[in-house]
Amino acid sequence: MPASLILRVSAPLLLWVPALVSVYLLVRGHNAPGGGFVGGLVAASGLVFHAIARGQAAALRVMRAPPAAWCGAGLLAALCSGLLAWLDPAAGYLTHRWWFPDLPVTLPLNTAFVFDVGVYLVVIGTITAMAFALVAEE
Repeated sequence: MPASLILRVSAPLLLWVPALVSVYLLVRGHNAPGGGFVGGLVAASGLVFHAIARGQAAALRVMRAPPAAWCGAGLLAALCSGLLAWLDPAAGYLTHRWWFPDLPVTLPLNTAFVFDVGVYLVVIGTITAMAFALVAEE
């Protein structure tokens, strides 16, 4: 059964609003509730809604890479987040490192954020892969 006109028209809006909210949740996740997992779930919900409204092919065009590639990139980012600790031989694998870039605003970055980005990408890839399997077009 084809999607209704209202659903097809609202799909692009309901794709980008959750994407922006998910990035906000990802960035604020260190000092307040949120983080990679919650942000990934919100982003994946927008992609799944888009797949239901416009079809799996349209959602894959928006993603620009298959869900398995998103999972692989996320796992690689999470793995690499601990490798910076190897610069100090006395530190453990997931020892946090902080750096403060010279920007007009205070933006402390750390390895935990890189790990959260990895979790974010893995959650998006996993949830969309499962949902695309459920709404697969024959």
